[in-house]
Amino acid sequence: MAEVTFLVVMLFAIVIFLALFTYFIPIGLWVSAYFAGVRVAIFKDLVGMRLRKVPPRQIIVPKISATKAGLEIELDRMEAHFLAGGDVNTVVLALISADKANIDLTFERAASIDLAGRDVLDAVKMSVNPKVINTPLIAAIAKDGIQVKATCRVTVRANIDRLVGGAGEETIIARVGEGIVTTIGSSDTHKGVLENPDLISKRVLEKGLDSGTAFEILSIDIADVDVGENIGAKLQTDQAEADLKIARAKAEERRAMARAREQEMTAQVVEMESKVKEAEAEVPLAMSEAFRSGNLGVMDYYKMRNIESDTDMRTTISQDGEDRSDEGDEGKDDQ
Repeated sequence: MAEVTFLVVMLFAIVIFLALFTYFIPIGLWVSAYFAGVRVAIFKDLVGMRLRKVPPRQIIVPKISATKAGLEIELDRMEAHFLAGGDVNTVVLALISADKANIDLTFERAASIDLAGRDVLDAVKMSVNPKVINTPLIAAIAKDGIQVKATCRVTVRANIDRLVGGAGEETIIARVGEGIVTTIGSSDTHKGVLENPDLISKRVLEKGLDSGTAFEILSIDIADVDVGENIGAKLQTDQAEADLKIARAKAEERRAMARAREQEMTAQVVEMESKVKEAEAEVPLAMSEAFRSGNLGVMDYYKMRNIESDTDMRTTISQDGEDRSDEGDEGKDDQ
């Protein structure tokens, strides 16, 4: 029984030892590196990577690829890049692609681009095969008020030297759109833009829109140009409607002021009539007072009454004459 227990314990210990041995010393990875011509020290490199919590496969496999491609990259630099949070495999593949395409790219430069958050492998591929960026539909207005809509294709190539700190595709699209709007807006008529759309691309290219970006603009090709609305006529119509509303408002204001003035004058007339009636009511009182004081005699009173009667008669005669003349005019009109 004791011998069986001892054998079980020994077998368990051997299994643990082999598991720890293969964990710290990946024999298969070391053999692959050896036959690929990569010199890797078992204890210094493999075991050291495990102790530094660096997966050996993520360093040794890219090292094998670089060696086979004829690139000499030190393990310490690759391990340092991994510990800094970079993607060693992507950097190595980018260096291999750049070497095959005769692009001057060092490991330090590629590592800095990778740590900056850029896809260095995609940037190298874009340097070899330029990328086409399609801009959205851009609308601008010429000087004659006609809206012109245009879309274009921007062919760009990655600029390795400006990948760190350079602006991205959004900036390129925004600058190209600004250039198109400026070019169309400076045109005297929309017909000139439709007849020569290549003028847009030429003027936009002259502005140097790729400065400060991670790309180099190779060409700007106008994909489509179309005529939009007559914005100038629409603005004039809106302005005319606004002026008409303002004129109506001012006329209504004057009309309201006239009504208010009329009401005010009517009130003044009523007030004056009431004052006249009040004064006429005081006349009999004044006459009676004049009789009492002896300032007015009976003959004076009758003379005043005769004058009033004469005045009333003349007024009646004049009104009858006006009525007859009006009837005569109406008869002539009927004939």
